[in-house]
Amino acid sequence: MAILPPPTPLVPETVAELLQAMVRIDSVNTAVSGKPRAEAELVDYLAKLASIWMLEIELLPVVEQADQLLLTHRVGADRPWILFDSHLDTVAVDGMTIDPFGGEIVDGDRLLGRGACDTKGTGAAMLWALRNYSGGEGKKPNNIALLFSVDEEIAMSGVKSFIENDLPSQGWSPSLVLVGEPTEHTPVIAHNGVVRWKLTTRGKAGHSSLPSEGHSAIRDMVEVLSLLQREYIDKLDAEHELTGPAVSSVNLIRGGSAPNIIPDICTCEVDRRVVPGEDAESILPTVAALLDTLKADHPELRYEQKLKVAHPPLLPESSAAVLDVVKAALRANDIRRPCVGAPFGTHAGYFGRAGLPALVLGPGSPHPAHTKDEWVSVKEIGIGARIYETLMRSEIV
Repeated sequence: MAILPPPTPLVPETVAELLQAMVRIDSVNTAVSGKPRAEAELVDYLAKLASIWMLEIELLPVVEQADQLLLTHRVGADRPWILFDSHLDTVAVDGMTIDPFGGEIVDGDRLLGRGACDTKGTGAAMLWALRNYSGGEGKKPNNIALLFSVDEEIAMSGVKSFIENDLPSQGWSPSLVLVGEPTEHTPVIAHNGVVRWKLTTRGKAGHSSLPSEGHSAIRDMVEVLSLLQREYIDKLDAEHELTGPAVSSVNLIRGGSAPNIIPDICTCEVDRRVVPGEDAESILPTVAALLDTLKADHPELRYEQKLKVAHPPLLPESSAAVLDVVKAALRANDIRRPCVGAPFGTHAGYFGRAGLPALVLGPGSPHPAHTKDEWVSVKEIGIGARIYETLMRSEIV
């Protein structure tokens, strides 16, 4: 008989208990799990907890997704706002060697489970900091908002919806946006964006005993990918001093329906990392112009491209005005880290593109994220909560 973990109380007594409760709720992204409104149960739990802690609660609808949860604590109409953001969805649990929803603490410090590191850990630390800020003594120079967002791991539809549909009606604009990701308390002030698209070749089906009566879409895809690798991917030369070089790769390919049928369709998916300063909108037209050169030697070639996602990079200029405040909060907690860039993307790219001062900061190492035995240090989550609370009590302007 399976041994179940001890129940977590509705109202946790420590930030570790809060994180355990969050990990024990399955919120694998809907696009991966097929579970509708995958984050809804976690949103419901956090909303109930926030109500007990007397925080203002607003549910923000996202089309075909679970509602997002916005928690606020207002201290004065003339005070600046700090917005904290942490996403609720996680990647898949297939192949994990631990209970993905166990929330077990081992070796005295490692809290195990899917999302413990990426990024329920930052969400727990942010909420715990907000609990202390709203209910405790001490100076309160800022209004605080905490957004628990959805669908970060796939389409980032949650943050896009918030910026486009919800933030304009709030009546306030944040003077600082802290996006929670596991950065080991290191400020990430620049990161790459990503453009991902589906590339399709189309041929004519036929029996494999008479290949000349068909036209193989797979054969055309071989030509397309060979040219793409040789003349585009291998020749990328854009680079940013903080985030590294622009890169691209083909990571999925599908084609054919049976071993004795000439395939009439073949698809692949291309991933392109966009460094700060690059024009993401030019990428697909550039690739199309290159592939069109194949038609001279392959007049029957038919291909199409369909954009799947395009997430913006984060420029270092986005956080310049507030960086000293963040560094001071880190020093107040005996942490001194250089500002860095990252090759991956986050919600901060969208906030920065909207003209908001944004950067990425959070407890935990990025290395255990998405792994088969994902974990986060309980000690680091506690430190993260103290850093976030220090920022809440900092003079922003």
